[in-house]
Amino acid sequence: MSKIAFQTLPFGTEAARRLAARLGLGCDEITVHRFPDGELRVTVAPAADTTILYAALDQPNDKLIALLFAAEALRRGGAKRLVLVAPYLCYMRQDIAFHAGEAISQRAIGGLLAQIVDRVVTVDAHLHRTPDIATVFPGIAAENLSAMPAIANALAKAGIDPATVVIGPDAESEPWVKDLAARLGLQHTVARKARHGDRSVEIDLADAPLLAGRPALLVDDIVSSGTTLMVAAKTLHAMGATAVDAIVTHALFPPAMIAAFTDAGIRSIRSSDSVPHPTNAIALDDILAAALRRELDPKHPPETTT
Repeated sequence: MSKIAFQTLPFGTEAARRLAARLGLGCDEITVHRFPDGELRVTVAPAADTTILYAALDQPNDKLIALLFAAEALRRGGAKRLVLVAPYLCYMRQDIAFHAGEAISQRAIGGLLAQIVDRVVTVDAHLHRTPDIATVFPGIAAENLSAMPAIANALAKAGIDPATVVIGPDAESEPWVKDLAARLGLQHTVARKARHGDRSVEIDLADAPLLAGRPALLVDDIVSSGTTLMVAAKTLHAMGATAVDAIVTHALFPPAMIAAFTDAGIRSIRSSDSVPHPTNAIALDDILAAALRRELDPKHPPETTT
């Protein structure tokens, strides 16, 4: 049996292959067959002592079942260590029960994954009131990487107007917006957001003098309905921004919505390849490979991506 292998669910395979190549590994695709009644049959490649499992967990329900079955087959095949690489980690947003009877999805999924893998590596997990991702996965190692180094490198290579102001759509975006702005030598500010429903938000920016006559770069971790992004873009234009571009770590919105973003005044929208999407423009393989080096060589010190 080989010492280490890399396998991917059959979703997001292009990004998985790039990451495997960066690690000097082959990439086997797990086969998922759907029966007429909707049940799944999952077939993995031969197991290794350590197997890295790549899974883009957008549209997650079938993928979680496939992941569960893959882990069972690999353990039975002799895998001693399973490392889940989930650049987008699903079901993290509900970390408390807001109403009586609601399930806490973060707790349920965290507990499930902690039972089937030995380590989780993800990027910009959507954690609200959870300060440390380690608490989501009891008893196993877990890392929540920042996409900002990869985003900053991509923007620097593409070129960015030094007058650009980096904008966060709400208070929780402050850490990553500040980080990105510092890496690019730009000014930044954060909006105040009041959410009235999944598709109803209000955005208020106090720094109108900072924005007038300058391009704006909206930065968010997740875009699903797109409401926040569109309202923010309209607000920025009303305050005198000369152009509005957007960067997102996880693009979960339907591709058909790109036209609606354009109508709202967003000149361009780019996303990381955490999930496959037409807006993908920023590869995460550098930061993921840095986090996974010690799986190839246990004596290898943890890397930091700057």
